[in-house]
Amino acid sequence: MLEPLYTAAEMRAAEERYPGTVEELMERAGQAVARHALEDFGDARSFTVVCGAGSNGGDGRIAAQILEGAGRDVLVIDAKPEDEEKDLGDPDVLVDALFGTGFEGQPRPGAARLIEQMNSLGIPVLAVDLPSGVDASTGEVEGAAVDADMTVTFHAEKVGHYVTPGAYLVGYLEVEDIGLEPIETEHARVTREILELVPRRGPEDTKYTAGHVVVVGGSPGLTGAPCLSALAAMRADAGYVTLAGPEPAVQVFETWVLEAVKRALPATDGLVTEAAVDPVLELAAKAGAVAVGPGLGRSDGTKAFVRRLLTEAQLPVVVDGDALWELEPAEWPGPRVLTPHSGELGRLLGEEASWIDAHRLEAVRRAVQLFDCVVLLKGTGTLIAAPGKSVLVDGGHPSLATAGTGDVLTGIIGAFLAKGMEPRLATAAAATAHHWAAMEAGHEAGLVAGDLVDALPQALS
Repeated sequence: MLEPLYTAAEMRAAEERYPGTVEELMERAGQAVARHALEDFGDARSFTVVCGAGSNGGDGRIAAQILEGAGRDVLVIDAKPEDEEKDLGDPDVLVDALFGTGFEGQPRPGAARLIEQMNSLGIPVLAVDLPSGVDASTGEVEGAAVDADMTVTFHAEKVGHYVTPGAYLVGYLEVEDIGLEPIETEHARVTREILELVPRRGPEDTKYTAGHVVVVGGSPGLTGAPCLSALAAMRADAGYVTLAGPEPAVQVFETWVLEAVKRALPATDGLVTEAAVDPVLELAAKAGAVAVGPGLGRSDGTKAFVRRLLTEAQLPVVVDGDALWELEPAEWPGPRVLTPHSGELGRLLGEEASWIDAHRLEAVRRAVQLFDCVVLLKGTGTLIAAPGKSVLVDGGHPSLATAGTGDVLTGIIGAFLAKGMEPRLATAAAATAHHWAAMEAGHEAGLVAGDLVDALPQALS
C-alpha cells in the first residue's frame, strides 16, 4: 500500500547498519549495473562510463571492469580534474556514474560542462542510482542534470526518482537488492492496494450510511465543475450527494446531475454570499463531508462564505478551486484537505508557480505548516502531505492535463471522506483512483473529465 521512498540521509543510515564492508556493497552495485547494461542494451558493443570521485564512481568502475570482461569496448572517464575537456568517445551507450544519492545543489562548472557533453551525445544513457544533478532527497534540479533513458538504483527507490522535476529525467527505473535491511522512511509511494481500504457498500448500508457528500459550487459560466464533482462522488461509491449552488447554477444541475439532490443558495449576481453559510451547515449536519470550491467564482461574498464555512463546519471539508482564493490560515474545527495546483499554491505561499514546480516537496511542506491540514499538490507525481507525514502518489497520467479532471478528484476525495476514511489516506486513495481511472479509460489522447467519471467504478474494482 505504501512503498518506502528513501532520502540521502536514510540511505546513509541503512548503509551504516550493514555489518559488512563498503566494498561489498559497491561490488554488488557494480555487478547490477553491468548486468542491466548487457541485458537492456544487448546490441551495444561499446560503452563510455563517466565516473565521479565518490562511491557512485566506484560502482561505475566495477561495472566497467565487468563489461570489459564480457568483451565490450569500454572507455572510463574520470571526472577529476574538472578543468579539462573530456573526450567521451563514440560509444553506443553512456553510463552515468558521476554523482550519487549524496549530491545536492548545483554541479560545479566543470561537472556541469561534462553533464552537458553527456546529454549532447544523443545516445542511450544508463544512470547509476540517480541521474547526476538530481537531488535524491527532493527531486530538485538546480543546474545541469543528466537526462537518462534508464536508472539502476540500489536497495530501494529514492524520493528524487518520483518528485518532479527530477522524476522527468529518470527514464525506466530498476531497483536492485544489494543486501541492506529496510528502515523506516519519512516518505512513501502509494500503490493501487490502497484502494482496498476504501469502504464498500455492504448489505446493511443505506444510501445515507454509504457516504453523504455535500458539493458546493457553481457560478455563471462555471456550472460544469460542481456537476463533475457530484458525479464523481457518486461514481466513487457515495450513497447520497447534495449539490448546492446559486439559483441559476441549480437550473443547470437539474438537467445534468439527475441523481443528486439540489439546493439553491443565497447569491448576488450569480455568486454565493456569506448568507449561504447557514443553509450549507444545515445540509452538512446530515452529511459525512463537504466539497467546496468547484466553479464557485471569486468575490468578497464567496471569500467570506468560504472563511465562515471552514471555521464553523465540524465535518471534513475538501477545499478546491475558487475556495482556495485568498484562503487564510485559521482554527478549523474539523479535518480540511486543500487541493491546489502549482499556481494556486504559489498564490497561497507568495511564490511564483515556477518556484512551486521546481521545489514541490518544500512547497507542500510549507503549505502543511501554514494551514495545519492535509495538502494535495496536483501534478505529475501528486504530493500529499499532512502534519508530520508525507506521501507521494505515483502517476500523473498525461491525459489528466485537461479541464475538469481536478473537479473529478475533488468529488472522489469528498466521497472517501464521507465514508469515514482518515483524511490523509482518503486523499491518497482518491488520487490513486483518479490516476487509475485515467488508465482504465484507455484514451491515449482526447480524454475528457467525464471519461474519468465513467471509468471510476472499474478503477475501484
